Amino acid sequence: MEKPYILHMITTEKNLSPFDVNMAQDAGWQVTMPYLNVAEDEVQNLIQDSIFSRGPKGVKRTAAFIGGRDPEMAVKMLQSAQGAMVPPFEISVLADPSGAFTTAAAMVAAAERELADKFDTELAGKRVLILAGTGPVGQIAAVLCAKAGCEVTIMGRQKEKSERIAKLCNECFGEGKTSIGGEGNDRLDSLLPEADLIFATGAAGIQLLSADQVAAAPHLKVAADVNAVPPAGIAGIDAMADGAAIPGSSGGAVGIGALAIGNVKYQAHHRLLKQMRETDKPVYLHYDQAFAVARDFIQSKR
Repeated sequence: MEKPYILHMITTEKNLSPFDVNMAQDAGWQVTMPYLNVAEDEVQNLIQDSIFSRGPKGVKRTAAFIGGRDPEMAVKMLQSAQGAMVPPFEISVLADPSGAFTTAAAMVAAAERELADKFDTELAGKRVLILAGTGPVGQIAAVLCAKAGCEVTIMGRQKEKSERIAKLCNECFGEGKTSIGGEGNDRLDSLLPEADLIFATGAAGIQLLSADQVAAAPHLKVAADVNAVPPAGIAGIDAMADGAAIPGSSGGAVGIGALAIGNVKYQAHHRLLKQMRETDKPVYLHYDQAFAVARDFIQSKR
């Protein structure tokens, strides 16, 4: 009898995300075992308990998923998990807290597609504003854009917080190779005239960019909004929009809505989970790999 596929699902929260459980089961993981309220210093023991009990063949049917809500903690836990391996006892690990890594990857990959298809250009050199960018999705979208060569500004209600989060992104996720900036929302109107890309990553049901502000961005090419609850985070972008022209845009910008982003996010998440189940060698997956998979999915649909 073959051993079952077991995914050990670790979270810092009191509950495991049902979304993540559904995704894991649909990707072929037969056992999805939750570990709740896990602290960073507990990860090593959990991982080592999961690898030594199955043997070198059994570990190929074992993996770990790191959830929670904090991208920085998820990355630290991923690093702790990787450091806990004792070859040949090694398992694959995927980090995707609150779905932020796969959502940000999907949003940036979809925007990259629209730049190529509608404007015959690429991410490199573009000026990007991340509205409500201090949250998990905004942080990772900022990092992915910056790594692709964009000039990125995280926007938020408090300039001090935006600057602190930008510093975290540069040091923790950008590994000191990015130069993301942070600004308060009071500077938004003065930054709009030069913006090429705008991502709205705020809470559901809150408009972050009005129709007048869209019209005040003459260089805007692509805007994306992760909010599926009315009103739209960016005026004129329907949740189903997938490259549709934004009404009133003076630069002929196109929009990408939450459900279009969600479709790419779902595919990236599924493929990463499936990759862990099918690989012969352990893989350690986070936002960079999520972006690569999202790009591959989009290319496969062209």
